[in-house]
Amino acid sequence: MNADARGGPAPASSLSAARRARELTGSVGGPVADVLVVGLGATGAGAALDAAARGLDVVAVDAHDLAFGTSRFSSKLIHGGLRYLASGRLDVAHESAVERGVLMERTAPHLVHAQPFVLPLTPLVSRGQGALARAGFRAGDALRLAARTARATLPPPRRLSALETRHLAPALRRDGLRGGLLSWDGRLTDDARLVTALARTAAARGARILTRVRALELTSTGARVRDELTGEEGEIRARAVINASGVWAGGLVEGVRIRPSRGTHLVLRPESLGPLTAGLHIPIPGETNRFVLVLPQDDGRVYVGLTDEPVDGDIPDVPHPPETDIGFLLDVLCSVLHTPVHRADVVGAFAGLRPLLDTTAGDPGTAPRTADISRRHAVLTSSEGVVTVVGGKLTTYRRMAEDAVDAAVRVRGLGAGPSPTATLPLVGAAPPHVLAALPAPRRLVRHYGTEAPAVHALGARDARLREPVLPGYPVTGAELLWSLLHEGALDEEDVLDRRTRIGLVPADRATALDTVRGLVDRASSHGG
Repeated sequence: MNADARGGPAPASSLSAARRARELTGSVGGPVADVLVVGLGATGAGAALDAAARGLDVVAVDAHDLAFGTSRFSSKLIHGGLRYLASGRLDVAHESAVERGVLMERTAPHLVHAQPFVLPLTPLVSRGQGALARAGFRAGDALRLAARTARATLPPPRRLSALETRHLAPALRRDGLRGGLLSWDGRLTDDARLVTALARTAAARGARILTRVRALELTSTGARVRDELTGEEGEIRARAVINASGVWAGGLVEGVRIRPSRGTHLVLRPESLGPLTAGLHIPIPGETNRFVLVLPQDDGRVYVGLTDEPVDGDIPDVPHPPETDIGFLLDVLCSVLHTPVHRADVVGAFAGLRPLLDTTAGDPGTAPRTADISRRHAVLTSSEGVVTVVGGKLTTYRRMAEDAVDAAVRVRGLGAGPSPTATLPLVGAAPPHVLAALPAPRRLVRHYGTEAPAVHALGARDARLREPVLPGYPVTGAELLWSLLHEGALDEEDVLDRRTRIGLVPADRATALDTVRGLVDRASSHGG
């Protein structure tokens, strides 16, 4: 039996190589499940949790790992919907604000926190533009109120003096700086960690979470699948099938057209921008409602993003950020800095593909740019009865999952009640006062919630596991081992690229690789 950090039986939420092997054997060619979910990004993992929380028997598969696709390449922000309010999409804006409050106050307060942002009022921002932005932030606060999110959770926006602005972001150019606009939004500790928490919470309720299992063909009664570790093929039968494979959804169900949009981010070392107490909103020249975001991270790195460019042709497993995107982001960033950031300062970059539903017809050249396509999600049911959920955004994953399971329950006549996930805490979640009292480092609490003491205990028994795996980078060997024993990581890539973000910087990946390989071997001998 797999064991936890203290040597006892692993909790029901633990995912491991051993559990995967057992549950794969029981699922392929086994009894008919109630629901098969294909895709284990945020929406797919959310759908697996939603269905399992309603008491349904669930199998969920992904050709790769948890959060392998779009869900690990976001800005890590839980948006309140201000952008949609500005474009007149009141329904989408309100939905976003509601879901932000659900995550911050009920289901994942350990993973989602209030993030301050400063919009610097430089000479490039006219007084009219500044007034418009300030009105927008006030409208965003009205959205918070309408969504019933507490003022203590998200403070109000306000005007900053030039001195206050420079205090929060010393790297800003001082010439002509009139001050700034302070606003707040939700920010994830990490998007891939959210997906891991969703999958583990679903597993605790009996869902079988099977990574490295590729769906080759979908029907209304299941899927033909292949174990990507062994090459063996078989069938998983189910009463309902939900296709939540994101940008790859159209390859599994006919009639679903996806128009992906590429969002690129840069990775900088903290010394490139100096101390940042807040993130930055930098207006994009010529745009009325688009910004480049500067996002300081808990690990000391800084992300700068993002672009919004259409992607044509075949969809790669891992998109690569082009130099044009990198140059664009650097140009906008440097427009507000005292000391420019150069291409050599970019130590990493990543790009994600948003699965936008293509509702246009005719010549693709006449279609609107992806920045103008609605982020509203859609739930489609094929003529055979396969339910596909596409579009949307990370913030609204829970609502997307609920709508998809509602459709599957209705179309296939399953016996299940309404979704309980709006009040269902994820693994590690607890009220702020409980989290604050945990006997573990604060950084671990922000990543693992109530499990932080157990992660910390791994290092308490082995001094080697207490050490950071990289000089100047806070992640320890204990965290890496925990990901292999309890979070479903199967190999080095899972650990480096999704359970942690070491792999976003190629030089850091190379430095940590031998250590991670040793821990993979250790976890295997541990029984994980």
